[in-house]
Amino acid sequence: MRRFHLAEPLVMLATVVQWLVLSIFTGAVIGVGCTIFLRILFATAGRAYAAPLWLQMTLLPVGGLANGLLLHYGYRLSRSGFKDNPIVAVNEQQGKMPFRTLWIKPLAALVTLGCGGSAGKEGPCSHIGASLAAGVGRVLHLNPEMRKRLLACGVSAGFASVFGTPIAGAIYGVEVLAIGRIRHDFLFPGIVAGVTAFEVSRYLGVPYPVYHIAFVGDFTELLFLKTVVIGILCGAVAWIFVELIRMMRSAAGWLRARYALWPPLLPLLGGVALAILILAIPTQYLGLSLPLMDDALHGAPMPYLGFFWKALLVAITLGSGFYGGIVTPQFVIGAVTGGAFAHVLGLQAALGAAVGLVAVVASASNAPIAAVLMGVELFGADSTLYVAGACVAAYLIIGHRSVYPEQQVAYSKSSWIFARADLPVGQEKVRLSYGLLRWWRMRRKRARKSGHAGS
Repeated sequence: MRRFHLAEPLVMLATVVQWLVLSIFTGAVIGVGCTIFLRILFATAGRAYAAPLWLQMTLLPVGGLANGLLLHYGYRLSRSGFKDNPIVAVNEQQGKMPFRTLWIKPLAALVTLGCGGSAGKEGPCSHIGASLAAGVGRVLHLNPEMRKRLLACGVSAGFASVFGTPIAGAIYGVEVLAIGRIRHDFLFPGIVAGVTAFEVSRYLGVPYPVYHIAFVGDFTELLFLKTVVIGILCGAVAWIFVELIRMMRSAAGWLRARYALWPPLLPLLGGVALAILILAIPTQYLGLSLPLMDDALHGAPMPYLGFFWKALLVAITLGSGFYGGIVTPQFVIGAVTGGAFAHVLGLQAALGAAVGLVAVVASASNAPIAAVLMGVELFGADSTLYVAGACVAAYLIIGHRSVYPEQQVAYSKSSWIFARADLPVGQEKVRLSYGLLRWWRMRRKRARKSGHAGS
């Protein structure tokens, strides 16, 4: 035992050095890859805002068909049989992803956002990060456990390079793998890779916004409780968002099965639906909608139904078969929700928008710790207590739902609800626990007895 005690620190030091080298190299490669994508995106996305309405309505179906063709035929190039979903790759494929199809999703996202489809920019970067990390693991012939860690830190690095939140990005890449469980052995490589990718992207000229929200002042319980209420509201909004996406995907699947539709026609139909909707819905809800989010964070008035319009357009875009990220829309939905309802609680609109932004991410992605850290990195340390209460409340309110159907349920969020461990949230049928059901039945039985006795 004495010999092991002396050897253990040396082994752990070697582990730290090993992951420093692997994570720095992988993070740097991912930072370059994501920067290239973001540069192309900045040059192409957002132009649909200034286009005439007739052109916007034309571009959406054309972009949908282009997405459908690209995804339908592009994946025929894959020979490995592996899915290119990072969560599935870590949980089920031992850290392996197809490399030959790395370019498909980034190109599809550029088409989606270029034609005005409502989606996000982080999905392609997380995909680039995961694919490049999986490629590094394959070239170096790493064992399955190390490949899983490296792939997870690739997701973290891609997320960090997009939003400029390296610590939150590192936690997010680990936390989204399962509800209620964090692999702590993934954290160090994730943080190192996230910081490296962020620094590389910043050095190469990727701009990151800086927000100044007035969280300063003495802490008050009343303000804390108000932000918790914002979190509860954002949890309900995230519930609507997730259900809309699920319904749209189910509808697209039903249409395809019922009418034997050629798969590329589904996103084309989604583009037609979007084109019709923008006759009534403002076009600012198309694309990334970052100007709308910035307005909310600067205290501009937001419409009460703004969150629904954005959620609806995103659900149609992604549910019909367009490809794009799903975290940026959560930012926008949260900021619009918090900004719209802040004054009802006597809060400043900008403060409500900031809290709402991270609360929806905590809820819809089931990543409360990453969301809290994101709030700290974006809005400063003074926001910690307020965003923490809102994020955890939102995380609980949504229940066992997620924008990622592949996300596993490790632990139930409530002792009153039973969920089997390690099943994807899209397959698990959560239900009330036996103890709660027994209490409810006994309560009803007593109520009936008392009713009979009274009569």
